[in-house]
Amino acid sequence: MSNEKKLSPQAIMSLKEALSVIFWKREDLQDFIKLSIDNKAIVGTINWSGTKRESVKELIERMVNRQDIYKNDLMNLFLAVSDFEDFTNLKYFDEDGSKTRKAKEAVANLRKQTIGYIQITKEQEEAKKRRIEAESRIIKNKSLFDELSILKNRFNAMVINTDYQRRGFDLEKFLYDLFLLYELEPKGSFKNYGEQIDGAFTFQGTDYLLEAKWKQQVNRSELASFCYKVETKFKTAVGLMVTIDGVTSEAISPDFKSIIIMDGTDIVSILDGRISLPDLLFKKRRKAIETGKIYLNFNEL
Repeated sequence: MSNEKKLSPQAIMSLKEALSVIFWKREDLQDFIKLSIDNKAIVGTINWSGTKRESVKELIERMVNRQDIYKNDLMNLFLAVSDFEDFTNLKYFDEDGSKTRKAKEAVANLRKQTIGYIQITKEQEEAKKRRIEAESRIIKNKSLFDELSILKNRFNAMVINTDYQRRGFDLEKFLYDLFLLYELEPKGSFKNYGEQIDGAFTFQGTDYLLEAKWKQQVNRSELASFCYKVETKFKTAVGLMVTIDGVTSEAISPDFKSIIIMDGTDIVSILDGRISLPDLLFKKRRKAIETGKIYLNFNEL
C-alpha cells in the first residue's frame, strides 16, 4: 500500500468490532465474510468454536499479517462492512434494541475511521475499471481495424479480378467474413449460383435474407424476384441486396417494401472505417421506413 493511504490501527480495531456485532449467529457472519472476500478458504481455517469476537480477531489479524495474500480481501471486508445497512438479522434476538444500536454505532465508527481510505479505495477501483474498459476498447478497435484492413485488401483484389466466376466465390467468402466480424450471425453457408449468393444473418432481433450480385447493375426484375423470395420464405424477415455495381435507373419500385440495398460505395465506406456495418444497416432500415427509399448509399444517407 505504498502509494495508498495507510489503514490505521484504530481502523483495524473498528473493523473487528463491527464484524463481531453486525450478526448474531456466527453462521450468518461466516456467510457474509465468504460473500465479501475472494480467498474464501481462510474462513474454514478459523476456530469458530469460541466467541465471534475471538474468531473475528483471528481472521483479521491473519489477514493483516499476510497482506501479500489477503490485501484485497481485507479491503473488500472494509468496503462491505462500511456499506452494511441491513440489521434485521438482529431483530429476533434484540428485545430492547441494544444489539441493533451497538451494531449501528460500530459500523458508523468504522466509517469514521476509514472515510479517507474508503474514498481513495473506491476512486482507485473506479479508475482501474475505467482504465480496463478503455484498454479493452483500444484492443477491440485495433483488432477491428486490422481485420478490416485484411478484408479491404481482399476486396481490392476482387475488384481487379476479371475471372467473374472466381470473383463470385471470393465475394461469397468475403461477405461471410464481413458479417462474422460484426457478429451478425451469418447462418449456414452462402450458396453460389453463378454470381448469385444467398445467405441469412440476424441483426437487432430481425432475420435478414441476403442476396449478392457482382457483374452488372441489378434491374427491376431481379429486385422483384428477390422481394418475392423474402416475402414467401420469411414472414418477418427483411431482405438485403448487396449489388456492388448498384441498380439500374428504373429498378426501384414503390412495391418493393421488404428489402434494402447496399452497393460498392457502402462496402468501401465500411472497409475504410467511416461507418460500421451495424450502423449502416440501422440507418438504411430507418430511412426506408421513414421515406420509403430502399436504396440510399452511404454518401446519400
